[in-house]
This record gives sequence, structure tokens and C-alpha cells, in this order.
Amino acid sequence: MLPSMLPNSVTEPDGSAVIRALSYNIRSMRDDEEALARVIRACAPDLVFIQEAPRFFRWRKHAARLAAKTDLVVLSGGATAAGPLLLCSLRAFVERTEDVLLPLTPGLHRRGFATAVVRFGAARVGVVSAHLSLDRAERAAQAGLLAQRAASLEAPHAIVAADLNEAPGGPAFGRLTESLRDCWTVSPWGGERTFPAAAPDRRIDAVFASPEVEVLACGVPDGLPGVTPRDLHAATDHLPVLAALRLPAGRSGPAGV
Repeated sequence: MLPSMLPNSVTEPDGSAVIRALSYNIRSMRDDEEALARVIRACAPDLVFIQEAPRFFRWRKHAARLAAKTDLVVLSGGATAAGPLLLCSLRAFVERTEDVLLPLTPGLHRRGFATAVVRFGAARVGVVSAHLSLDRAERAAQAGLLAQRAASLEAPHAIVAADLNEAPGGPAFGRLTESLRDCWTVSPWGGERTFPAAAPDRRIDAVFASPEVEVLACGVPDGLPGVTPRDLHAATDHLPVLAALRLPAGRSGPAGV
């Protein structure tokens, strides 16, 4: 599939919805903020799952500024989730949000999840943004907690996006794909590798969805109209992952995760 053929967001007559979900490690907005905003705007996302959002002095102001520059609003997360942040478009009807801090391992960075339940049309979906540990054992344990958290949101569908700090085949990827689908493997589109941005040689960032969610396309949006290599390299040290997903309408029970 050519990048220009990425499906647009739409709400169908039956209440189902096609949405765009973007996962992006933004390195605390320490790089070219204007390039970052241009990349996000060009992707036209309904949901943005951010990792490494600003966490210290005036962090809420920084998050609000990024949301304003990208025509989005802050949904949840930031310092209160130890870095993960959620942004959304005005298409999203917000039911609830929660920031979660994970157990702290002495000597390691504190981690957390930004979570929410939102609706697009008649489709309800639980969403989680996460950034897993650099430590292999802690990362695997956090992946299990991440899968549990997605299930606990009690929405018909779930979308999880994360900087896993691990390539496919590792235990964290394996734990998540026990109950969720790795969207790149279902419908690859665009680029695959996400890190480092200037010369990517591994895929450590990913979008996952529950089985009922139809994955239309997923990958690094290099070549998408408005997304330039210069902006991708200047915005941050990771490349973003963009997924087009169709959320079925109607069911009110928990996601199959």
C-alpha cells in the first residue's frame, strides 16, 4: 500500500469508526518542536500515544502547547504517569481517564501508563500509552501489567501503543501479543524500523489492538504527504508509528484481551 492511500478518519452510518492512532516517543520535546508538530499534524491522528512527554518544570504547559500546535487536546498522562501522555482530536468523546504509576525498582526509572476510555461514533475503546523499562526482567513484568491494564478498562476494544525498548521476538512483545495483535504484522505499511531516527535499525515502537479491531494499515509514515525526512530526523530520536484502525460499533462488554 502506498503512503498516500492511508485510510482517512470517518464515522460510518452504522456507528463504526475509522480512526488514526499515532505512537511517538518525543524525547521530552528537547529537539525541534516545530518539526515535531508538523509531523503530528501531517499524520492527522485522532489519538496520539506519546512517550517521554515533559515531566518536570511546567510540564502541563509544554503538553498543552504541543496539543495546541497540532490541533489536538490533552487527554491524560504526562508527569503523573511518569512520561506517557495521551492527546486526542475533538472527534473523541471522553468517558474517563486514569494515570497509573508502576512499582519502582530501586536504581531504575519510574514508569507508568496513561489510560482512557473514549468513544468515536458508537465505538468504545480503551487506550493505553506506555514506555517500558530498559531492564529486561522489569520490562517483561511491565508488559504483563500493560496487558492486564488494557483488559481492566472494560471497553469493547483496546489500543495499546508503546516504546517497548525491545524488538519483536523478545518477552515483552511476546506477552503483549498473547492477547493483542501487533498492528505492523497484521497490515504493514510505510516503514518498519523506528530507532534511532537518523538511521533506524530496529523496531522498538509499536501499536497493538484487540482482536475485534480491524487493522487497515500500520507503520512509520515516511512518504506520507506533509511528512519529510528532515522533519522526522529533527523532531526526536524515534520515528513515529501510525495506524489506521476500524472500530466496530455496538458491543458494550470488555475487550477480548
